[in-house]
Amino acid sequence: MTHTYSHTPRRHRQGPARRIGRTLALVLPVVLVLSGTLAVASVNWSGTTPSTLTTASEDISKPAKSRAPQDVLRDALLAELQEKDPGIALTHLQQEVDRRPSLAKHCVSIARALGRAAVHHYGPARAQSFSRPVCDTAFAAGVAETA
Repeated sequence: MTHTYSHTPRRHRQGPARRIGRTLALVLPVVLVLSGTLAVASVNWSGTTPSTLTTASEDISKPAKSRAPQDVLRDALLAELQEKDPGIALTHLQQEVDRRPSLAKHCVSIARALGRAAVHHYGPARAQSFSRPVCDTAFAAGVAETA
């Protein structure tokens, strides 16, 4: 008995699932690369907050004064204390020390300066009400020194 085998080639059918899969295989890597590029581009890599960046309105004809980071931070926090309140300034001091540990050795002096300024601006009783355990209660010590 002789068997004859006739094989007809099977055509690859391109149904909707296969087309969607191929489209995703082409489009998905492009989307991932673009979204990754945008994510990297939107990160502030300089490590400075917008409030500490120099503004374009500053006079660039004057030579720049070299100021230590702790002095810049202290001045910014003293201005914030005057505009808002000492509680906000103390919160930002703690955040900056957490973000830049090199400022930790200056935390006590900055907090005391904030305490003294709070007494001048709010009076001793009101200034003491803003006291927080930032930098080992140095703010309260600054208030007590001035009161």
